[in-house]
Amino acid sequence: MTVKNAAKVLRLNLLALMVFSVSAAILGGCAGGYVGIRTPPPPLPYYDQPICPGPGYLWVPGYWAYGSDGYFWVPGIWEVAPRVGWLWTPGYWGWSGNAYIWHGGYWGMHIGFYGGVNYGYGYGGVGYEGGYWRNGAFHYNTAVTNVNVSVVHNTYTKEVVNTTTVSRVSYNGGRGGIMAKPTSQELMAAREKHSGMTARQKQHHQAARAQRQRM
Repeated sequence: MTVKNAAKVLRLNLLALMVFSVSAAILGGCAGGYVGIRTPPPPLPYYDQPICPGPGYLWVPGYWAYGSDGYFWVPGIWEVAPRVGWLWTPGYWGWSGNAYIWHGGYWGMHIGFYGGVNYGYGYGGVGYEGGYWRNGAFHYNTAVTNVNVSVVHNTYTKEVVNTTTVSRVSYNGGRGGIMAKPTSQELMAAREKHSGMTARQKQHHQAARAQRQRM
């Protein structure tokens, strides 16, 4: 191969890599992660949690996603777990050393690492204080979740004390980011059997992206 042809092949490979990178970034929260974004996501906005629609729904907190027009906010949503006993581990943005990478959320038996991000409503940075499963039913902590007790009867009240500084920072690592590290239990949770977003969560994500594009 001549030097001229080798240079042409190299340019084509670089172009293909750029197309792949942009496509992966635009796919956003539906995939396992982003190729990498150089700017961090904005602070978490303040918002009210909508009331739980009924028994069996679990709270999936809102998050910053990334599309062709930049970051856009995906509001939180109540969703039915794909399996009884499963919980939602939120996704989070993390600094990889040269870019911010999105680590997608997942459903599983235990709560894994979500960057130490305080998403609120039970997700204070570690674990989940909004409720728990018992005998095939989910029990809601009314101290941190918006539940109508006349509709949902599996409830209790347990005040949650924050032992860390409350912050609106929405990413882990990097300049100004949260410096939390995963525990051994959180690492084990990530290795357990789990699944990604449900079809309804993906539709919700796409609707938020479409709304951002119309703005």
